Amino acid sequence: MKSHFVLVHGTGHGAWCWYKLVTLLESAGHKATALDLGGSGIDPRRLDEVNSITDYVSPLVGFLAGLPEEEKVILVGHSYGGIAISLAMEKFPGKVLVGVFVTALMPNSTSPPANVVLEFFNRTPAEALMDSQVRFADGPDSPPTSAIFGPRHMATSLYQESPPQDLELAKLLARENGLFLKDLSQESLLTENRFGSVKRVFIVAEEDQLMKKDLQEWFIQNSPPKDVKFIAGADHMVMLSKPDELYSSLLEIST
Repeated sequence: MKSHFVLVHGTGHGAWCWYKLVTLLESAGHKATALDLGGSGIDPRRLDEVNSITDYVSPLVGFLAGLPEEEKVILVGHSYGGIAISLAMEKFPGKVLVGVFVTALMPNSTSPPANVVLEFFNRTPAEALMDSQVRFADGPDSPPTSAIFGPRHMATSLYQESPPQDLELAKLLARENGLFLKDLSQESLLTENRFGSVKRVFIVAEEDQLMKKDLQEWFIQNSPPKDVKFIAGADHMVMLSKPDELYSSLLEIST
């Protein structure tokens, strides 16, 4: 059976990072849609024009809203894209066959989604971010408001197992994205009868140096999915370092 995969990137990235996976899926006859979220990839909006999490996820929400009522998709979220697909699952639970979290922020339905973002920052010392920049527009004592990856940080913590040309592509295309922690601190953004009704699968990237294995395990314990898959040798950019293995995992999930 052929499936429709909707691919959602993480912070700083865009639809471009899925180019290998889109090729694999479409070559096998599946449908693959890679989206740019607000202010990402080739979306024309600047950082200051994406003022809320609603603005940020609007391309995904608009796409799902436009699907025929009977069509169901497999939502794949990478990294911060886990937040985007979670909000989409809450809004359109009937249109999502399964939500796949690829080394991604995976919230639960009992606490605000901001908690999983803050858990990442609590476990990541400032020096580990190297030349990446995290901005605090509301003041140093408030949660971070936006972030952009630096080239050295990408090379050592995100792309260390990926082909060098993919790292160079990321250096050219990476953009600063908002984190929207004020919005994500609201209670009841995700509910058990909507978000919680959609099957979830988590994919662990075993060599991820940005969201290390113990953090990925915390996400799994904090919001237990239906299934967990592991990809050996995968850095944070699983779709670039281990595209064939991610493709195989997605096919297993879709059957």
